[in-house]
Amino acid sequence: MEIGILFDLDGTLLNTLTDLYDAINHTLKAYHCPERSLQEVRKFVGNGARRLVEQALPGKADDPAVDDVLASYEKYYNATCNDGSAAPYPGVVEVLEVLQKKYKVAVVSNKPDPAAKAMCARYFPGVLTLGVTEQIARKPAPDMVFAVMEQLGVKKCIFVGDSDVDVLTAKNAGVPCLSVLWGFRDKAEIEAVGGKVFCENVSDLPAIIETLTK
Repeated sequence: MEIGILFDLDGTLLNTLTDLYDAINHTLKAYHCPERSLQEVRKFVGNGARRLVEQALPGKADDPAVDDVLASYEKYYNATCNDGSAAPYPGVVEVLEVLQKKYKVAVVSNKPDPAAKAMCARYFPGVLTLGVTEQIARKPAPDMVFAVMEQLGVKKCIFVGDSDVDVLTAKNAGVPCLSVLWGFRDKAEIEAVGGKVFCENVSDLPAIIETLTK
């Protein structure tokens, strides 16, 4: 039976923190809101663009409308996210090539679908990619996982991610989760929602995935 290996994108395959930080602060500045620190943005990402905007706004009665800020953020981010400021974590491209020889590989991201597809086309050409759309509920709902599994034509998969959101997504989809420790969340945060299987080094991914498929 063929098995799918589904990857989160931000913090798992790509280090996108700097461009997310730049985009949200560019947008906040345009609306005369205080900018956020890199560490704050690290904590805000993972639940999609709307949640990032909601958390980044000051939380005051005179905040600009979330929908307006979100539209500005997505317009700016979609236009700039593929400018080269993001990059695959060292070894990721090579590991994906190894995995593709044995498994069906795809990306499931809470990044807006146009940005997710554009970035994966640049760094991981040919890898099936699904980002957030209006039609499919975002992670941690299991809908995106199920949609990609159907497109891959697989009945079993392993979800690989770097956050609490990814652990919950895998749990909701009823599939194993492998949590990487080079991304945007620390081990304690992942363990707090039930994360149990961890990978510290990119080069170890194939061997750990192999154990999870048995």
